[in-house]
Amino acid sequence: MSKIKETSTNYANKQALADECLEVYTTNIIGGQWALVICSWLMNGKLRFGELKKHLPNITERMLTLQLRKLETDKIVKRTIYAEVPPRVEYELTAIGLELRPIINALESWGVKHKNLLGEF
Repeated sequence: MSKIKETSTNYANKQALADECLEVYTTNIIGGQWALVICSWLMNGKLRFGELKKHLPNITERMLTLQLRKLETDKIVKRTIYAEVPPRVEYELTAIGLELRPIINALESWGVKHKNLLGEF
C-alpha cells in the first residue's frame, strides 16, 4: 500500500472528492485490493490470521497484515487478542462491517452479470 504525500495535489483532489461524494469515500475504505475479499471471508465468522492466509494463498503476510490494520482502523474489522500461550488473535467484522454483506452480495451478482456480458463465464 503506497502512501500519497499529504501536501500533493493528488492527495488534495482525492480528499476533496471523498468529502463531496460518499460513494468515493466508501470505495476509499473498502476498495483496497484485498479488503472486499477479506470481508467476504469474515462474513462467515471469526477467523485467525493463518486461516485467512489459507483462504487467500496469493496474498503476502505483510499485505494481509496491512489490510487488516487498515480495516481495523476504519472500524470494519475487530481484532481480539487472547491472553494465552501461544497467543491467539481472531478477526471478525464489526456491526458496521456486517452491514457490508448485502453490498458485497450485490457486487458479486453484478460481477457475474458483467462477466457473462463479456463472455468470460
